[in-house]
Amino acid sequence: MRHVIVIGAGITGVTTAYELALLGYQVTVVDQHLYPAMETSYANGGQLSACNAEVWNQKATVLKGLKWMSQKAAPLLLNPSFSMHKYSWLMEFMGNIRHYETNTRETVKMALLARKRLFEIAETEQIEFDLEKRGILHFYHTEQDYKVAMKVNDLLCSGGLERNAISNEEIKQIEPTLTGDYYAGFFSRSDATGDIHKFTTGLAKACADKGVLFLFGQNVQAIEQKDDYIRISCMPSSENSNTNPQERLELKADAIVVCAGVGSYQLSYLLGDRVNVYPVKGYSITVQLNDEQSQQNAPWVSLLDESAKIVLSRLGKDRLRIAGTAEFNGYNRDIRADRIQPLIDWTHRNFDISTEYVIPWTGLRPMMPNMMPVVRQGKHKRVFYNTGHGHLGWTLSAATAAMISQQVAQTYPVA
Repeated sequence: MRHVIVIGAGITGVTTAYELALLGYQVTVVDQHLYPAMETSYANGGQLSACNAEVWNQKATVLKGLKWMSQKAAPLLLNPSFSMHKYSWLMEFMGNIRHYETNTRETVKMALLARKRLFEIAETEQIEFDLEKRGILHFYHTEQDYKVAMKVNDLLCSGGLERNAISNEEIKQIEPTLTGDYYAGFFSRSDATGDIHKFTTGLAKACADKGVLFLFGQNVQAIEQKDDYIRISCMPSSENSNTNPQERLELKADAIVVCAGVGSYQLSYLLGDRVNVYPVKGYSITVQLNDEQSQQNAPWVSLLDESAKIVLSRLGKDRLRIAGTAEFNGYNRDIRADRIQPLIDWTHRNFDISTEYVIPWTGLRPMMPNMMPVVRQGKHKRVFYNTGHGHLGWTLSAATAAMISQQVAQTYPVA
């Protein structure tokens, strides 16, 4: 039986392992953490959002970033300290402005396919992950922002998205718990929300039931590429206290698929490739709806506030996830109070709920300069990549997992 190693047990790694197992491969998943979905797949905004498929490569984004550099609470924050990786990435980002429309359309198409596939997987494997198919409501505060959004909406719809313009009155009808006044918005009825961590851990269990082996608490240290096999060497990570820290683990396979999120940048160099993933930091809060009034006054329809760049998703009866911000600050994972507070303040401005019990979180989005995921074979014939999904890993993972699995199957058929 053909053996494939998947590096990374986040949403992309686990969905890739699942698709490969369905095709009949022996699959081993390696991850530095002790459990699946402990990095960016832990507490994201929750949206399965084809309506948020617009890539960021616009001059307006660059200008806003420069304008916001001195504002600690700004939606986009750039640490100006020198980093060759950061500034080379930003130069490539600007070079991809000319591909904005093409890449946005392609992302919409991919998101629609992914959504369909994820629903199929969840139903087949009976995974409970607080799925809500109530659509996503995108609202705007000013006429100027809305006029810009109308052009974006036309572009998204040209990629196949069904999304309707709505008035302030219709916004309140769709989600009556909103307490503010808004200029207008758009509603994507077919989009959805869910808990990415619950889904990924549930799918990991389904993978294990299909024979997938998970090796947690292992750091990949070296990779040996040969014509007839590939071998990886691992050492126990700092989290793995149950193993001798000097005990080396070696695995031999027919192919590997790198699904390592922001770690893909370093791994690609080990493999002789360049996958220019940069860690773009995002924050979220999970509001515990412990009292009946907050549960009643919290929204069920998922929301996206354009001016604040904040998203909201209801995760079951007693949780509300609010997420946002983009921070270019290297691999820093510190949870900053001045980045969390704007999320809490936004919640108070728009809803009559208690934020007495709030859990803050931060994660590093693995972003490519063109904002497109890397789903391809490496220079070496036994190396494949499924990484670099940025802010749309939850949205796109089911599609890219199927795509990369088919590429592996074409190169190394099971039979």
